[in-house]
Amino acid sequence: MKKLGIIGGGQLGKMTILEARKMDIYTCVLTEEHPSPASEISNEYIIGSLHDEDKIREISEKCDVLTYEIEHINVEVLKELEAKGKKIFPSSRVIEIIQDKSKQKELLDEKNIPTSKWKKVTKDNLEELKKEFGFPVVQKSCKGGYDGRGVFILKDESDIEKMIQGDSFFEEFIECDKEIAVMVARNFNGDIATYPVVEMVFDDKTNICDTVVAPARITEDQCKEAKKLALQCVEALDGVGIFGVEMFLTKEGKILINEVAPRPHNSGHYTIEACKTSQYEQFIRAVLNYSLGNCDLLSPACMVNILGEDGYKGKVKVIGMDEMMSVDGAYLHLYGKKDTKPFRKMGHITVLSDSEEEACKLALKAREHLKIISE
Repeated sequence: MKKLGIIGGGQLGKMTILEARKMDIYTCVLTEEHPSPASEISNEYIIGSLHDEDKIREISEKCDVLTYEIEHINVEVLKELEAKGKKIFPSSRVIEIIQDKSKQKELLDEKNIPTSKWKKVTKDNLEELKKEFGFPVVQKSCKGGYDGRGVFILKDESDIEKMIQGDSFFEEFIECDKEIAVMVARNFNGDIATYPVVEMVFDDKTNICDTVVAPARITEDQCKEAKKLALQCVEALDGVGIFGVEMFLTKEGKILINEVAPRPHNSGHYTIEACKTSQYEQFIRAVLNYSLGNCDLLSPACMVNILGEDGYKGKVKVIGMDEMMSVDGAYLHLYGKKDTKPFRKMGHITVLSDSEEEACKLALKAREHLKIISE
């Protein structure tokens, strides 16, 4: 029996384990708390910080291959374990680049992969950068950002005093036609599988992904270009695993890389029902160096995130389940988180239909009924 170690106890780990069970793969999770979405269904779990060197060494001893479902982990101990021969995918080199968005940008520039203009911000060059970039301008933290955190849009001079503290960079504000994404899987043999291009719609208030539409409503040439750039990113990283490559499609029709995630991704949840091989099964195939599965889209689909309602914090209470279930073709995934807070990712709904428009209409209708509040 293959043994897979997963650093992180969240929903991405949970959905990976659900696929691992079908293949009779033994799973061990390092989780910061129990119960967590992944630890509740894993064969074994270890409780500890994702930065705790001893805990990461412990989980590595229990598995054939070690992977992770979140980037914010201790990379130095991964280097140590790799030096001793432990199989870790994606590698410590990949995660070290991904953890620091400025290093991602440097790699993209080095490989001549198109991305938006950027420059590191310091106290000494702030005035110069204000003149160079103008307003609005995007400020991004080099490390630690996720789900809208670590990104701040400075609309004018008055926003300077609200800037993110710590290492960061300015990025050109892009007038987007759409934000798009491509999931790419690559195994140790170098085999590659690419999923359809999807649209990502973000909530203006939270900057969290709200809706994913598959396939993206863009031209065939734009699809080809997006897939080509996504492949270039994964090859530049020499990555093994599955990668979510986020991009901007500008109003001029140009495609720019935004950032890369070295794990299953929100933009790939729809694949569970809508593709021949889900991103989670593909993730397992890639890190265990199995043959990769077919990524073909079975049907137009729409995925909507379910977030904790604003104004509620504490033990989870779900309302509107029966009404949501009345929507034809709606697939519900609740992650099993015990506590809610405003805008926390609590689940998602996917709808398959004959068209992208109808799928979106039904997915939004289903979500209108379902609310995550507190007891």
